[in-house]
Amino acid sequence: MSQKSFSVNINNKVRPFKKSIKVDSDKSISIRSFLIGSISQNVSVAENVLESEDVLSTIKCLKKLGVKIKRSGEKKFSIYGKGLGSLSAKKNTTLNFGNSGTLARLLIGMLTTTPNININVKGDNSLNKRSMKELIELMSKFGGIFLPKKKSKFPLKIISSKMPIGINYEAGVSAQLKSAVILAGLNASGNTIIIEKSFSRNHTENILSKNNNVIKIKGNRKRIIEVVSGKNLNPIKINVPGDPSSAAFFTALTLMSKNSKLKIRNVGLNPTRIGFYKLLKKHGANIIFKNVKKKNNEAIGDIYVSSSKIRPIKATKEYYVNSTDEYPILFVIAALIKGTSVFKGVKDLANKESNRIKEMQKILKQLNVDSLFAKDDIKIFGKGLFSAEKKRILVPKLGDHRICMSSFILSILTGADTKIKNFETVNTSSPSFLKIMKLLGVNFEIQN
Repeated sequence: MSQKSFSVNINNKVRPFKKSIKVDSDKSISIRSFLIGSISQNVSVAENVLESEDVLSTIKCLKKLGVKIKRSGEKKFSIYGKGLGSLSAKKNTTLNFGNSGTLARLLIGMLTTTPNININVKGDNSLNKRSMKELIELMSKFGGIFLPKKKSKFPLKIISSKMPIGINYEAGVSAQLKSAVILAGLNASGNTIIIEKSFSRNHTENILSKNNNVIKIKGNRKRIIEVVSGKNLNPIKINVPGDPSSAAFFTALTLMSKNSKLKIRNVGLNPTRIGFYKLLKKHGANIIFKNVKKKNNEAIGDIYVSSSKIRPIKATKEYYVNSTDEYPILFVIAALIKGTSVFKGVKDLANKESNRIKEMQKILKQLNVDSLFAKDDIKIFGKGLFSAEKKRILVPKLGDHRICMSSFILSILTGADTKIKNFETVNTSSPSFLKIMKLLGVNFEIQN
């Protein structure tokens, strides 16, 4: 699973462009397709799958748990599921989640209520630094045991519950925790109830809702999700759309470039994933969704973007839930707008692949862009679109794909002489990123 590390050097500005592109497939849906397919009956099919490092880690883990997965075409896989509770592994087997927090949380949710699981789990250096405290607390309510006790970071030992019983859970901003609870609840005794006040991404619910009466959802302002235990899951067939989080970086580049237009084809436009686009449209961005249709319970369409004059951004906490992954690139946009932008409810950014608040502050500071983080909010004091040919950006080895891509965009918009280390980590979500940049006419140098 390891890949050769490389840096990217950039020392030029982007020129005006008018292009049509297709971004990488959605990582969240790709991972969920394999996980849910593995506990469904018979053969599930996932098409247009993102073949990134995180998804490859998912396949490798499931194979270790006895799941047969066969490549049946380009970006197409067959998953031979054996039903709920069918995952198994020899005692002390080790699963490596790589860099994927999504995989870690969702698969641990499934394993907590799977009989006779006694295994070790770990991640890469970046994932091993992230706290899993909330996940452990939730899965312990189902009866799961995590060793050593009181430890909240990988590596860990997981012993599944002997008598898993459904729980009640009031969900926060994390879709991963919500999904972990849903997947654990499928194989628990008695139903699991989730109360959701802020609607985080709902791909897990969308996939499961293809099964009658497996998941029941009620309410508008306050959503109640009931997970019905012990139901057999029908095989799934999913064609994965383009990733709106990957598309966000190219959207940001287009908006802040001069005389530029971009069409991004076949992108997932799930309402719980487009907070980034809604927020920017509210502040003057020229973004239009066209050809929107529904497929596999997911909205899919094309995004049309053109150069825009964007006002300072005022983002309430509600936007964070639907655009968590896009906040680093939002900070870049804010830095290049004249005036003060305010982002509320962002403290959770400190527990991502890196501390995204601190790291983005450091990067912006290298171009003399000031920011202030206090309690749960950050202010960015934007300078307007400026040239920084005499400035230098150095991004250290962080293992954070969103920081790498955001820094790249910042560099080509300002012309700053930039070196981004550990750029291979971008392959966890967007392996086509550099290829698309070349298509848009951007020059860069790869250094091994």
